[in-house]
Amino acid sequence: MDRFWPQEIYLHPDFFFLYLLPPIALDAGYALPNQAFFENFGTIILYAVIGTIWNILSIGFILLMASPFFSVSLPWIDLFLFSTSISAVDPVAVLSVFEEIKVNRLLYICVFGESLLNDAVTIVMYHALAAMAKIEPENLEADDFIKALISFFLVSFGGILIGIVGATVTGLVTKYSNKQQVLQPLICLLIPYLSYLVAESVHFSGILAIVLCGLMMKQYLAGNLSKQSLVTTSYFLKTLSS
Repeated sequence: MDRFWPQEIYLHPDFFFLYLLPPIALDAGYALPNQAFFENFGTIILYAVIGTIWNILSIGFILLMASPFFSVSLPWIDLFLFSTSISAVDPVAVLSVFEEIKVNRLLYICVFGESLLNDAVTIVMYHALAAMAKIEPENLEADDFIKALISFFLVSFGGILIGIVGATVTGLVTKYSNKQQVLQPLICLLIPYLSYLVAESVHFSGILAIVLCGLMMKQYLAGNLSKQSLVTTSYFLKTLSS
């Protein structure tokens, strides 16, 4: 029996980032109300970017100050990497309660939008810190921190741009394939996923790319897809993200 069932099962990070995460992010972007999101975009960005970075720095400095009490000495960069990995909060339970008690729509959208974007911010920050960790903490210079900051904005805006392009391509393809109703739901899944892969291959944020693609392509699909294709697409996204 041991020949067929391994003693240890290891979930490789690439499997998670390539196959499990994209459908979840695409469904979240597709389900987000566009108008409410952009009306409160400033507030959402404030919580998602500034709030997440504040969490990372706060937890990192607390761990750094408490490090003399640890039995194992860890470099400061490793402490901040750990801080980054636990800073993104997933408010699934909170959103469920919000839906039950019919909370204020503004509060719901801000929490939902923040939870959607803080994952992308955390992943970008983690990759930036991981790249700095390879240099060794004692060899880091001021230029390395400046490059990490520039890389953060470059990776974020690059992912957003690829997501917008992916949404536009999805809109054009679905517009001229209105006679292929069987293929349209597949197109709505494959092009956003392709946007994610392209963004990751050029070291941009794939999460931001696929979230923006799902968020923006929804406007095109409402006019390009039949009612049956729209329902099929929604079911596909919900099934793959579950």
